[in-house]
Amino acid sequence: MAEEAEPPHGDNAAPFSVSELSSALKRTVEERFGYVRLRGEISKVTRHASGHVYLTLKDENASIDGVVWRGVVSRLDCQPEQGLEVIVTGKITTYPARSSYQIVIDSMEPAGVGALLAQLERLKAQLRGEGLFDPARKQPIPAIPAVVGVITSPTGAVIRDILHRIRDRWPCQVLVWPCVVQGEQAAKQVANAVRGFAALPEGGSIPRPDVLIVARGGGSIEDLLPFNDEALARTVAACPIPVISAVGHETDTTLIDFVSDRRAPTPTAAAEMATPVLSELKAQTADYERRLQRAAGRMVETRRGALMAAAGRLPSMADLFGRREQRLDVATARLSSGLNAHVAAHDRRLAAVAARLTPQTLLRPIRLQAERVDALDRRAVQALRAVLRDADRRLDGAARRLPSMDRPISQALVQLDALSVRALRALERLQARQAERLDRAGRLLESLNPDGPLARGFARVHHADGRLVRRAADLASDEAVSLHFGDGARTAVIDGGLSPAHQAKSKPKPKSSSTDQGDLF
Repeated sequence: MAEEAEPPHGDNAAPFSVSELSSALKRTVEERFGYVRLRGEISKVTRHASGHVYLTLKDENASIDGVVWRGVVSRLDCQPEQGLEVIVTGKITTYPARSSYQIVIDSMEPAGVGALLAQLERLKAQLRGEGLFDPARKQPIPAIPAVVGVITSPTGAVIRDILHRIRDRWPCQVLVWPCVVQGEQAAKQVANAVRGFAALPEGGSIPRPDVLIVARGGGSIEDLLPFNDEALARTVAACPIPVISAVGHETDTTLIDFVSDRRAPTPTAAAEMATPVLSELKAQTADYERRLQRAAGRMVETRRGALMAAAGRLPSMADLFGRREQRLDVATARLSSGLNAHVAAHDRRLAAVAARLTPQTLLRPIRLQAERVDALDRRAVQALRAVLRDADRRLDGAARRLPSMDRPISQALVQLDALSVRALRALERLQARQAERLDRAGRLLESLNPDGPLARGFARVHHADGRLVRRAADLASDEAVSLHFGDGARTAVIDGGLSPAHQAKSKPKPKSSSTDQGDLF
């Protein structure tokens, strides 16, 4: 339209509408360039719910928006990914609603890894070679933290999501270290925050966190570039406090995700990783308590059953000692008679030995010699003297042998004394046991004595015929009874008050009201 009619000069020139100018520019750009081939690095990819893919191509100095329609996405040689350097073919057009131009991509092929992505890969390989990505050096996240440190922007939605999630799950203290999370100063401020939390002393005025959360929302690779900083990655790896990284969305990956102790896909997920759920812990503790009680009960029942089974196999006290006590009683009963019989046997033996040691036994040789002397009286004096000398010698030998007979008698007497002492001791022990049994029986008899409670103020009630009164219902009104006390007895008369049972028992039957019997008299 602008080429067909030259606008007049001055204030009377006909103005273009915005739509007319946008349409003219659109036709000019599409007619001038048509289809082009571009080489660039994909820096931002957005997949819309409609199936279209929106992205940005860039180089060192410029960038251009691009769009891949839903029907073309499935036919591409490679799928668009952030940081990938590609060669695309498409048609240059404008988007009048925003007064911008873009390329509608019909084909895409990889041209190599972008410079930024290649640099990150080299840095990642270096840090991996140093062992900073090793799972063995990662610290465990505390199960029940008292203080949680959060490093993020104080004005974004991230901190609100984290605080809200922690407040719903676990009652703990949250310390926020504010810092910028985008731009040139972001990496330095985040590293200073990590070192600052690590430098807090334990037990100081400001409590030291048990776990740290480094959080940021999603963004392009340029927005997340500070979290790919080498110095920041080394600071996070050297932090003595466990660190949870929650930078970007689930598909975003930065260097601190590899060196941190735990990676969370979102800041909300980081809050869930750092804190337990109080209600779940209470339920788990209650379940453990119930299981412990059940286990203790089962153990007690098992032990009780085993004890009862073992006790059933053991003999009773009566089986263990009854037979031995019976044997002891029998032996005790036989001991007295046995001792008497033993003493009598030794007495008989002693009497038999003593009978053989009478003076007649000793005088018999003398009588024989005297008879021989009388028979030889007629012999010569020499022979008589010889006989007398021989008799004297024999008499002296017999006299000498007479003391030697005392030795068997003394030994028998010593044995008899020893047996007597042993018998006396056995009798004393038997007497002591019998006295102890008698004493126990006396105490038992005393405890069962019905007159015993009378000395403590109690009394027994007897009927007039001497029967013991056991119940109040057995007593009738005006009945004479005797009261037996510890120091004597007294008589008493029961008053008119009767127990209900006795009243029912002793209530007289009503007399007949018939007057027919009285007419007979």
